[in-house]
Amino acid sequence: MNQPGRTVAIIVAAGSGTRVGGSIPKQYCIVAGKPMLAHSVERLSKELGAQNVLVVIAPEHIDYAKAAIPAFPASQYVHGGATRRESVRNGLLALASNAPIHVIIHDAARPFVPSSIVQALTAKLDDNEGAVPALPVVDSLARGEGSMGQTVDRADLWRIQTPQAFRYGDLLAAHDVWADIMEPTDDARMVTANGGTVGLVPGDEALAKITFADELARMGQTPHNLRVRTGSGYDVHRLEAGEDLWLCGVHVEHTYGLAGHSDADVAIHALVDAVLGAASAGDIGDHFPPSDPQWRGAASHTFLAHAMQIARAKGLELSHADVTIICEAPKIGPHKTAMRARLAEIMQTDIENISVKATTTERLGFTGRSEGIAAQAVATFLGLN
Repeated sequence: MNQPGRTVAIIVAAGSGTRVGGSIPKQYCIVAGKPMLAHSVERLSKELGAQNVLVVIAPEHIDYAKAAIPAFPASQYVHGGATRRESVRNGLLALASNAPIHVIIHDAARPFVPSSIVQALTAKLDDNEGAVPALPVVDSLARGEGSMGQTVDRADLWRIQTPQAFRYGDLLAAHDVWADIMEPTDDARMVTANGGTVGLVPGDEALAKITFADELARMGQTPHNLRVRTGSGYDVHRLEAGEDLWLCGVHVEHTYGLAGHSDADVAIHALVDAVLGAASAGDIGDHFPPSDPQWRGAASHTFLAHAMQIARAKGLELSHADVTIICEAPKIGPHKTAMRARLAEIMQTDIENISVKATTTERLGFTGRSEGIAAQAVATFLGLN
């Protein structure tokens, strides 16, 4: 799978995640617009190359995993064990026949991985067997049961996070000799117990672990390195007899249809420009110029799917899309549900993330005279810095 000398990431996602509540394990819950697991997979794939990421899952969760990361290769799944330690070991053993130099262990419950963390961790391995992100303890600490007892000196105390990086051979050796009498809190503990040194790099509050339902909601709303990107689009097409009328990817029966180089789906064209605008990737004419004969009569859903691929390649995920169709006729209301469903299918998102509306211009202008149909769209995306 991986090339020798490369760094490989093992994302541990085999737990039950019951403390967060809900009907599915927490690593498959939606946070910041996509399944929690998808954030880690996409970020580490961007940093290391998609072929250098393994995901350890519970065998019974394969359908959840496929739904969360549909493009992830089946060959890069590893079955987990009864404990986190066993799951990590299974991932390490899966790499043994083509062992990397370095391995990164990350928990799916920490979905927001800043790009600077991976680079800092691997650089630290020049002088250490392992490296971990750490934040200083800033709160007062005390021992006690029911009442405050002895104060604990917080100097030199650290909050340890994941991802954690290791020299592959040293981490595997630490797993090989670990006694089963107790479970380690993390892999760094195992390496230090085996005589290795683990260096610290500055951690990040974005790496906070999601354990309970309120954390799921809070992190989904306000990760500090979350970026919001919005694009807008507008398009017009002329109504002519003898043409088919396509709106939002749905064929609408009407006396007139829209004329254009492609199928002239004015609503999708506006939405394509909104998506490309959010991705800072030009406009529809840059990607599908009307002068190019290959797009004559083309189905506009291919334009929208292409625009979504561009946005996702830039680390953006759709949060919401809103389309307004401006015409006197036909009536859009009876078709709204079908239009929302079709756009959701093309954009690979939930129908609740799609809005389709319609309005008239009170018989004013070219739309009021039924000479054409206009559409405007807004698309909002979420991504990580």
